[in-house]
Amino acid sequence: MRPKPSHPATGELFRSRLDEQINMRHPLVQLAGLIDWSEIERTFSVSFTSGRGRPALPARLVAGLLYLQHTFDASDEAVVNTWVENPYWQFFCGEVYLQTKSPIDPSSLTRWRKRLGEEGVEALLMAPIEAARHGKLISKASVQRVIVDTTVMPKAVAHPTDSRLLEKSRQHLVKTAKEHGLPLRQNYKNYNRVAPRLAAQIGRYAHAKQFKRMRKALRTLRSRVGRVHRDVQRQLDSLPEAARAQVQELLQRTGRILSQRTKDKNKLYALHAPEVECIAKGKARTPYEFGVKVSVATTLKEGLVGGMRSMPGNPYDGHKLAEQLEQVGILTGMDRPPYTAIVDKGYRGVEVEGVRILRSGQRRGITKALKAMIDRRSAIEPTIGHMKMDGWLGRNPLKATLGDAIHALMCGAGHNLRLILAALRLYCVRMGLSMRAVLATMVGQARFGRPRSM
Repeated sequence: MRPKPSHPATGELFRSRLDEQINMRHPLVQLAGLIDWSEIERTFSVSFTSGRGRPALPARLVAGLLYLQHTFDASDEAVVNTWVENPYWQFFCGEVYLQTKSPIDPSSLTRWRKRLGEEGVEALLMAPIEAARHGKLISKASVQRVIVDTTVMPKAVAHPTDSRLLEKSRQHLVKTAKEHGLPLRQNYKNYNRVAPRLAAQIGRYAHAKQFKRMRKALRTLRSRVGRVHRDVQRQLDSLPEAARAQVQELLQRTGRILSQRTKDKNKLYALHAPEVECIAKGKARTPYEFGVKVSVATTLKEGLVGGMRSMPGNPYDGHKLAEQLEQVGILTGMDRPPYTAIVDKGYRGVEVEGVRILRSGQRRGITKALKAMIDRRSAIEPTIGHMKMDGWLGRNPLKATLGDAIHALMCGAGHNLRLILAALRLYCVRMGLSMRAVLATMVGQARFGRPRSM
C-alpha cells in the first residue's frame, strides 16, 4: 500500500511543535526547505502498485534517513539511533513533534533500497542537485561543463587469499551439511580440526617467507576441502527441491575456488559476493583493489556530483563515457549531455556526439581558456577522496550488482548534501559577522555620536 502522508491532519493541543523549539537557522533546517520532498514522494509512490495491506512508511522519513546516513557516514543502526537523539534530524525527516521512539527497524532500510531500485535512488541524487540550484550554489551554466573520472568502490570483503577462501568454503559446506542432515566422512579429523590449523599455518609460512612449506600446506588444505565438496555433491539428490538449488550454488562457487589458480582470469574473490572484481589502478600503496569500478561526474567549478554510476565488468573507461554524460543530462534536468567534458588520458580515442571532449595533455587547438579548464581536471581527485573518507565510497556493504549501483548513487547524494551544508554554515557565519558589525556601529554612534572604527 502507498506510504502514509508526511504531516498529520490535525495539531496536538498539549505538545509544542519542533519548529517552536529548535533554531530555524540551523543548516539542516534550511536544507530541508531547499529539497523538493513532494517530487521524492511521487517517485517513491511508483514502487507501490497494490492498494491492499498496511500503509508504507512516509517517503520523506525513508529518504531523510538515507540522506543522513550518507551525509554523516552512519550505518543503518547508527542513523536510526541518532535520529531519536537529534531533533534536527527529526525535523529534516518531516516530523512535526519530538519523537522518543525509533521510527523504523534498521532492517527496513534494506527492504526500501530493494524496492526502490537504481531508478528510484537516482531521484535521491537528483533532489540535492535541484536543491543546490535553488540555493544558488550552482547555476544552469555550471552543469554544462563537467569533469569525468573513474575510481574503485571497494567491497566490504576480507582481503582474498587462497587459504582464507578455501577455509571459508569448507566452513560453509560443513554448516550446510549439518543443517540438512547430510553425514560426512572423517568429520572430526579432516573437517573441523586439521583444516583450520592448516589455514592458520599457511599464513605463518607466508609471513616467514617459507613459500615451499606454504605451497605444500595449501595443497593439503585444497585436498581436504575437495573431499568435503565431493562428499556433499554425492548426496545432492537426496535433498528436497527447495534446498537443492541453494546447495548447488554453494557447490558451484566452491568448485570455482578449488579450480582457480594465480594467473587465471574471472576468479572468485569472495564466497558471498561473486560480483567482486580485482582492479588495478596503478597506485603504489594499493596495487589491487577488490570491488567495482565507479564513474563520477562533477561540475567544473563547484565540484558538485552531477552523475555517478557503477560499471560492473571493469570495462574500458571511454566505453562508458556516453552513458555517464547521458545520466548527467537526465539528473541535472538538461535532457541532453553537457556541452564540455574534461577527462584524463584513460578516455583517449573516444568521441561523443554533441560533446566537446578535453583530455589531459591535449595541445592541438587549445586556447588559454581551454587550457585552464584542462588544468582544473585534477579537482575531481579530492572530491573522490572526500567521498571515500567522509562518506561511504571507501567501503560498500550492500549486496550484488544492484547494491553497487545504489551505493554509488547514494555516495554522490551524500557528498552533494555535505557541500550544501558547508555553504549554509558559511552563510550563517557571514550573516552573524555582518550583524555584529551593524550592532557595533549602532553602539558606537549611540555612545560617541559618530561611527566606531572597526
